[in-house]
Amino acid sequence: MFPPRPLLWHSIRSYATGPSRSRLGATVSLDHFLLRARALSLYRTIVRSTRRINDPTTRAETLRFVRGEFERHRAVTDTGHIRYLLSTGKTEWESMERYIEGL
Repeated sequence: MFPPRPLLWHSIRSYATGPSRSRLGATVSLDHFLLRARALSLYRTIVRSTRRINDPTTRAETLRFVRGEFERHRAVTDTGHIRYLLSTGKTEWESMERYIEGL
């Protein structure tokens, strides 16, 4: 018979064979991944476009508003709602861009 193994061996063994946990959190679907890329792209486009606003106060206020809107909807997980938010955000920004170009 084999002698009993020490408690340390058991904890090392359970660590090595325990359930795998991603250090990044829960994985997302491909659809969520693609929507996240679209959201980041829209955000970057808006940030780049705000450079054309001449008044620094207005530019800062616009950036603050945009960041606040993205942060406010950060926890949305429903893909339909995310698509709606992206579509609405893009439309609103395009209308704002036409206003900025007219200044």
